[in-house]
Amino acid sequence: MIYDLIVIGGGPAGYVGAIRAAQLGKKVVCIEKERAGGTCLNWGCIPTKALLKSAETYRLLHHVEDYGLSVKGVGFDFAKVVQRSRTVADKMGKGIEFLLKSKKVDYLVGTGKVRKDKKVVVKGADGKEQVLEGKNILVATGTTPRQIPGLKPDGKKVLSSREALAMETLPKSIVIIGAGAIGIEFAYFYGAFGSKVTVVEMLPQILPQEDHETADVVAKSFVKSGIEIMTETKVEKTEVTDKGVKITVSGKEAKVLEAEAVLVAIGVQANLEGTFEEGLTLDLEKGYIKTSEKYQTSVPGIYAAGDIIGPPWLAHVASHEAIEAVEGLFKPGKKPHKITVFPGCTYCQPQVASVGLTEKKAQEQGLKFKVSKFPYRASGRAVASGDVEGFVKLITGEKHGEILGAHIVGAEATELIAELGLAITLEATVDEIQATIHSHPTLAEMIMEAATAASNGQAIHI
Repeated sequence: MIYDLIVIGGGPAGYVGAIRAAQLGKKVVCIEKERAGGTCLNWGCIPTKALLKSAETYRLLHHVEDYGLSVKGVGFDFAKVVQRSRTVADKMGKGIEFLLKSKKVDYLVGTGKVRKDKKVVVKGADGKEQVLEGKNILVATGTTPRQIPGLKPDGKKVLSSREALAMETLPKSIVIIGAGAIGIEFAYFYGAFGSKVTVVEMLPQILPQEDHETADVVAKSFVKSGIEIMTETKVEKTEVTDKGVKITVSGKEAKVLEAEAVLVAIGVQANLEGTFEEGLTLDLEKGYIKTSEKYQTSVPGIYAAGDIIGPPWLAHVASHEAIEAVEGLFKPGKKPHKITVFPGCTYCQPQVASVGLTEKKAQEQGLKFKVSKFPYRASGRAVASGDVEGFVKLITGEKHGEILGAHIVGAEATELIAELGLAITLEATVDEIQATIHSHPTLAEMIMEAATAASNGQAIHI
């Protein structure tokens, strides 16, 4: 059998690309080394959100008196918290496997290696191999966590995000190296259940890719809850001891941090090991597969999409790229869509979500812009829910009022950001957002209020 498309990788890029190709009437096979859904569904996005929901609920139960309620004897079983997240991931994995089957995509569990003749060798867990032939190949093997020399993950004292998702004993203390989305989400999670958490970040702020004001709100909230934040701090030395770990740091303060465990969350690297036969070389850029605007690699017939082609390392971007790659391949006349507008989300509490330019980026580009904000404390819905921490911030063009960037920190920020992503895509102005009637009472009204402030400088409710 000759496939129209062989997909290597079953994550948000791989399985989505495979399904889209099948919808276009193509014969497709998807190869995944572990389980359908890839890292995102099994060891990333989905199970972490399950953990964070447990943490959020546990914290809420300690403040039910604020809502006129009473609960006695609130406790937790950490192993069950972790097991619930694994159950959620398993359920979703089965769902993806069902989707592939229902769309008539052949699904193989094993590792795929592209030979020089462009045939793909699939090696199963039992060691048996089979050779697949296809007209086109889509590589979507994603990334793996970066490690720090001397801190090899062991699932007990030294963790990457993967080990953290399976550890069923809560560490009494933990140092988290790296304050990006992954590090901050785990900091919130462990802090909510009572671990002594220290976050170490070498850059001036946590969540370095986010607006400085939204990051500051999260930092202050974390410190208030007992989490220690150390920015502009560099790891100089690490040591695994009988009792845990020792992390020597320098920067604003030179000291030795001691904890039961350390979580390394310093980013990711391309997962290319074993993907190509020796002698088959693809052009790379900063360690990632280099592609054209149509996701074609330097080798004809081989395409790539998702995290394997570089940042932003986001599941929703990966899926979009895969669809673009497949449609560009199988839909004659399809024009490439350059991805420039995409949301970024961090699911701690308070949540952080953004799309478009930060205030700093707008300044660096020499743009003439306005900044408008509306606080959660002025929202009737937020006050009624007891979620008054945070704000909506808009960066808008000075002349026309177009949305250049949007930043939300607070409850349900990750849901609210979609409206502003659509606004940027449609080139909507603050006048048009202001003229759109928003339901009352809702958190979404804050977007309308921030737009009103940008339009005429006079938001109604502040």
